[in-house]
Amino acid sequence: MATRIRLQRHGKKGKAFFHLVAADSRAKRDGKFIEKLGTYNPNTNPATIEINFERTLNWVQTGAEMSDTARALLSYKGVLYKNHLLKGVAKGAFTLEQADEKFANWEAEKANKINNKVDGLAKNAAADKAARLKAEEEANAARAKAIEAKNTPAVEEEVVATEEVAEEAAAEEATEAPAEEATEEGAAE
Repeated sequence: MATRIRLQRHGKKGKAFFHLVAADSRAKRDGKFIEKLGTYNPNTNPATIEINFERTLNWVQTGAEMSDTARALLSYKGVLYKNHLLKGVAKGAFTLEQADEKFANWEAEKANKINNKVDGLAKNAAADKAARLKAEEEANAARAKAIEAKNTPAVEEEVVATEEVAEEAAAEEATEAPAEEATEEGAAE
């Protein structure tokens, strides 16, 4: 029986969640499996990968094939590197203590990279939030000025308009008065 380490899809549409399983290569994607090795959630940033390291390493050492995505996940978690180091120990290239030390250094570097990424994402999120808040405050201030400008000149225009109407009425009265006097003078003559 050909054993394969692969992903088994769970979750809902648009929110996929995967189980990492060891299964017969002839089994359906979401069908029967031999052993569940871990989970993979790509919906978080960075993606959440939880695996049973020892059992997964055991399956890799016994020759289980891996799907491309499973290979990438196992490489990311260090299972393939640990397998590589153990093969070097078996060949006599170095001792088990040296292999463990190399793997511990690799794990420390990997954890540092992940922490830096998480910190960078948090800083970017905070900076983005501050920028959006500042832009919103500026937009609100501009909107308030526009409303104030719209309301203030309208009152002044009404005052100016009423003054202009009063001036025109006074001017009309002034022009009508001499015309009336002229007609009265013409009638008196």
